[in-house]
Amino acid sequence: MSTVRPLAAVFLVCAVVLAGCSAAPVSVEDDSTPTPEPGSISTNGTVAVHNINVGQSVSTLVVGPTGETMLIDTGHYNDDGEYVIDYLQRQDIDRIDYLVTSHNDADHIGGNAAVIEYFETEADGIGAVYDPGIAASTATYGEYLDAIERHDVTLYETRAGDSIPFDGVETEVLGPPDPYVDGEDRNENSIVLRLTYGSTSFLYTGDAEADAERRLVEEYGSGLDSTVYKAGHHGSSSSTSDALLDAVDPKAAVVSSAYDSQYGHPHDEVLEAFSERAIPTYWTATHGNVVFVTNGEGVSVRTQADAPTDPLSIRDASPVDLGATMPVEERARIGAAPSTTSTPTETARADGGTETEGELVVETIHADAQGDDRENLNDEYVTFRNAGDGPLDVGGWTLRDEADKTYTFPELTLPAGGTVTVYTGSGTDTDTELYWGADGPVWNNAGDTVIVTNAAGERVLTEEY
Repeated sequence: MSTVRPLAAVFLVCAVVLAGCSAAPVSVEDDSTPTPEPGSISTNGTVAVHNINVGQSVSTLVVGPTGETMLIDTGHYNDDGEYVIDYLQRQDIDRIDYLVTSHNDADHIGGNAAVIEYFETEADGIGAVYDPGIAASTATYGEYLDAIERHDVTLYETRAGDSIPFDGVETEVLGPPDPYVDGEDRNENSIVLRLTYGSTSFLYTGDAEADAERRLVEEYGSGLDSTVYKAGHHGSSSSTSDALLDAVDPKAAVVSSAYDSQYGHPHDEVLEAFSERAIPTYWTATHGNVVFVTNGEGVSVRTQADAPTDPLSIRDASPVDLGATMPVEERARIGAAPSTTSTPTETARADGGTETEGELVVETIHADAQGDDRENLNDEYVTFRNAGDGPLDVGGWTLRDEADKTYTFPELTLPAGGTVTVYTGSGTDTDTELYWGADGPVWNNAGDTVIVTNAAGERVLTEEY
């Protein structure tokens, strides 16, 4: 796999007509970007893919298992990055490691300049920017490049086969090709990304249309298979062809467009194609922020509003206001999804921002003890992890299986990232090891359900295996 090429910053210095800049980028080969080794992707932890509600636009935040971040597009120029920056602040994101510009239309790079300015002056910076390298003659594009030059941010021209070294997430760049297609049409030459974590994957095609989709199917075929697919071009019928959809075969789709889209997005043809394939569809206009959280085996689907997911019924719900801050809640699961306390709770900070409290997830279930289960009870255990950003008090919470065998947690507070293992047998409790004291096996080797209820009697976690 090749590495991306730095664009010379001086390509900003060109004649400006109206507010546009049309100089061609200069490519320089660079072998400094590491390429992940095949099979090296770890599934310790989770990956969260946040589809931010930005109206007739798109912006996607991806938080990897080691805390690295990727931001794909930044919303509409009308908002100048306001909704995106507010959302990133609420998520306590202090750095963007990879800022990906799918293509340089103003409804995709609307917040690029503001995001770069904010992270370079008030936070921990931008690692690098990835751009397909096709210029636009707009003020928005000029401001974006000015911000890159002003803060000396690394800018890479990015093509199919290039690599983005997102730690813990296999990141395939599937488009645009080299050379470009369709006379350097910006939509058709969008950066196409397939993000894989364990056995789950996400496909983002920007505004790629018929010719780009045809090339993707011909080039990659079943290699496009993805758990979640973001509808191309805001759900326009110019994208999401039957051939592409059959190759991707998604278990869920997400559409990012305005409730009252002047273009009629999402188009009926796309929704009908989703319906024919029984693909649950999430629309940022009615679901609000849509967050997919994967542990590498399954996906937890979380949205702000509990709106219809039947593709032919998504217009029946009311719109969610842009910038709405109500938390997301789990609405569905795909496969062996990570369990959650619905969502981490947000609490107010003294500076007016928010911080995320604890979130309990199952990290390991070891149901089949070595040898005779009855003689080796402490080789049967469940490990929990606090996946939130703050401490989590689990004292008085209960753990049970489908047969209602119940264990009550002692006084215990898990720090952010902390783990605790509950062994079935007997032993001396510590801050990281607890003992059920059962006189026989609890967890069925053939399958069971881990259920956790908080001190108020509310179920906060359900994990089937």
